[in-house]
Amino acid sequence: MAGRFDKQAGFYADARPTYPTEWYSMLAALTPHHSLAWDVGTGNGQAAIGVAEHYEQVIGTDVSEAQLKLAMPHPRIRYLHTPLSMTDDELVALIGGENSVDLVTVAAAVHWFELPKFYSIVTRLLKKPGGVIAVWAYHDMVVSPTFDPILKRFLDTLLPYWDPKIKGVYDDYKILPFPFESVGIGCEGKPQQLDMPKEVSLEKFLNMFRSWSPVNTAKDQGVDLLSESVVKEFESAWGGPTLVRSIIFKGFMLAGKVRL
Repeated sequence: MAGRFDKQAGFYADARPTYPTEWYSMLAALTPHHSLAWDVGTGNGQAAIGVAEHYEQVIGTDVSEAQLKLAMPHPRIRYLHTPLSMTDDELVALIGGENSVDLVTVAAAVHWFELPKFYSIVTRLLKKPGGVIAVWAYHDMVVSPTFDPILKRFLDTLLPYWDPKIKGVYDDYKILPFPFESVGIGCEGKPQQLDMPKEVSLEKFLNMFRSWSPVNTAKDQGVDLLSESVVKEFESAWGGPTLVRSIIFKGFMLAGKVRL
């Protein structure tokens, strides 16, 4: 996924929804120690910030330097660029060495990873016993009976432009390999469903779509999926450009520990 979100990094930082604080409390309760956490594919640090409320040090890594330049500073977070050229041994050493990490988090990114390689690194880094990996994403959104059919039509226009790797998100990670022992928050093939209620303006809602890879892939091919007419239709169904609405993002999560 190197470079995939570089061009829309500003939209990404502004528009992606933050995750409920309860999620981080839930994950922190699963690990007996709270010394070190690793947030992978950290982007603008939205998940790292939440994790940092519970762990003494958080390392947020990303292959995108453009994303990291927009990462939110925090005294307990170190943001590190991890280019694809970095070896597994170099990455393990950079994070803290084998058996050093209490919690690994991946927010809306694991579907882009080379999973066997990533899971091998996670297995080396997680403390045994006690270390936990949690991966999550979101897909569907519920706004209102008037807005939702229009949203569905728009999302359908994105389908030809999605990278095949995004299929896991459309399946709510039900087909995502996850070779870890369940800790009570989903298991391979059965992710836990989690709602994300948010108050958002129409502009932030549209900026979220502007940060999505298929919208930018289509634009590179000369297709404007968020044309003026589409935006006007959204605006009318939303109730006007200044209205702030309560919406629900439909999230899903898998968490587990290394099988001994």
